[in-house]
Amino acid sequence: PSLPATTLKQSCYFNMFNGCTSLTTAPSLPATILAIQCYESMFYSCKKLTTAPTLPATTLAEYCYRSMFDACVSLTTAPALPATTLAIDCYRSMFSSCNKLTTAPALPATTLANYCYRSMFENCVHLTTVPALPATTLADYCYYYMFYGCTRIKISSFQTEECTVAYRIP
Repeated sequence: PSLPATTLKQSCYFNMFNGCTSLTTAPSLPATILAIQCYESMFYSCKKLTTAPTLPATTLAEYCYRSMFDACVSLTTAPALPATTLAIDCYRSMFSSCNKLTTAPALPATTLANYCYRSMFENCVHLTTVPALPATTLADYCYYYMFYGCTRIKISSFQTEECTVAYRIP
């Protein structure tokens, strides 16, 4: 379907394609003004979806992208996320359990909100690279569980007595 709206209303696309296990291509989402819960769980568990649509919005709203692609196990590419000012819970669980995702998108936000990145990539077991996180002032729970269960991310290049496994940080 075509979804041409550029200004959204609360919960307008909430759960729209949730569980559509045969969906392979997402519609274009040109909206630049988002609303509370507008895209929440929109593609939740769309198991054959491989590419996310472009998400051009720079003005976010509470819960706007929450769980949008959660459990999209075939998703290989995440969209660019250009917003620099975030809203409460805006990216929470957005890509949780996207098992084929290997690279996180750039996250240029410098103004964070409570829970904004909570569980964003939780259990993305093939994620190997993480983005820079440029914010210098944090919000409550902003990075809480952000990379929890992402077992292929490395945070240093050598082992020490304190770090018994070799990891790296970007």
